[in-house]
Amino acid sequence: MFDHISIGVKSLEVARRFYDAALRPLGYERLSNADNMVGYGAERAAFWVGEVERPVPADRGSGLHFCFVAPTADSVDAFYAAAIANGGEDNGKPGVRPDYGQFYYAAFIIDPDGYRLEAYFHRPE
Repeated sequence: MFDHISIGVKSLEVARRFYDAALRPLGYERLSNADNMVGYGAERAAFWVGEVERPVPADRGSGLHFCFVAPTADSVDAFYAAAIANGGEDNGKPGVRPDYGQFYYAAFIIDPDGYRLEAYFHRPE
């Protein structure tokens, strides 16, 4: 449905360090670099992060979050570890989420700007 998503951050340097590390285990890398924006993806940039004057205020109660597809359960674990090591905050340790499905394995993080992130792997039933 979506072609791409863009988010605004306070510091592109902080965000770049965080997203370079957190997205790498999922198979996504920084594919585009500009003075105030970077783009991540596997084959083309689809997740854009830009330094802006007024980022959206963090609101943990808003329900807004971004979910990244992971190739394996181990990559979900690695996403979580890399995100925590690079300024992310725990919002749900890696594990099976039976409420979402029998084979839904996910981890939840809050990035340095307050965005809620998820990485998930869905093992075929």
